[in-house]
Amino acid sequence: MSYDIYFLNRRDGQSWDEVLEAMEDAAEDSEPIPAHLLEAWDRIVPQVQTLLGEVEVTEYEQESRDLSHSGTGIDLSVFGDEVTVTVPYWHAGDDAAAVLGQVSALAAIVEMETGLTAYDPQTERPLVKPPEDSIGLMSRITEVLRSRYSG
Repeated sequence: MSYDIYFLNRRDGQSWDEVLEAMEDAAEDSEPIPAHLLEAWDRIVPQVQTLLGEVEVTEYEQESRDLSHSGTGIDLSVFGDEVTVTVPYWHAGDDAAAVLGQVSALAAIVEMETGLTAYDPQTERPLVKPPEDSIGLMSRITEVLRSRYSG
């Protein structure tokens, strides 16, 4: 389970539900990463390394790109024309606030380099900064998972 952020291309007048539905439909087709996203990836990686420090980068031909930070579990992925950030529910309280702050900064980099908009499906709105309800949500889910699975 993870806290997810999607990067979407929303046209004027298009609802978020319509954009999400189009993303799901497109996910059924495995396409190579578009050239503009490959170019953006090359600009994003060094900025994320500055933000997070050491990261593991995996590139699979023209199909996918992945960047993972082991300390936080933050993962940035590009698969075809789909761009996502995921964070496992490991974080609670101040730690959740810090990690979601890093996610927000990462999202700003991705938005700037791709022209896409970061969307938080947990709160059903664009991600501008980590809102308090996101931090509370991550904290609550983390605590529930810890109580169920850690003994």
